[in-house]
Amino acid sequence: MTARLTDAERRELTATLRKRRQTLGAEIAHKVEAQDNPALLTLRNRMEETDDWAVADLETALDIAEVSRDTVELREVDAALTRMRDGTYGDCVECGQAIPYARLAANPSAARCIACQERAEAALRRGPPASL
Repeated sequence: MTARLTDAERRELTATLRKRRQTLGAEIAHKVEAQDNPALLTLRNRMEETDDWAVADLETALDIAEVSRDTVELREVDAALTRMRDGTYGDCVECGQAIPYARLAANPSAARCIACQERAEAALRRGPPASL
């Protein structure tokens, strides 16, 4: 059985999560600041820079994908901070076993132990069950 987090480890991980939350928030804000429709404004700017709609469209899609990825990560960080506050941080949300500190140090927003994460990822790869 894996040992629970020490108070020092918990403080360190909390600080890491808070710093990451701040960084992600700033990155997202920077990407979308003062834009009513970020996709259209970015597309127009890229078109002016490249004079190539295909390249402009691709670059816009990449910008939108970055914001989407950062938003997903921000939700994961917020969920980890919520678990920290309610006392369940460091416990796998699937099996309840302690998540090793090394895993949390590498990925502080991890919600599952390695075994449960591997099962979740395998299920995603398989996709939804085929209908009869």
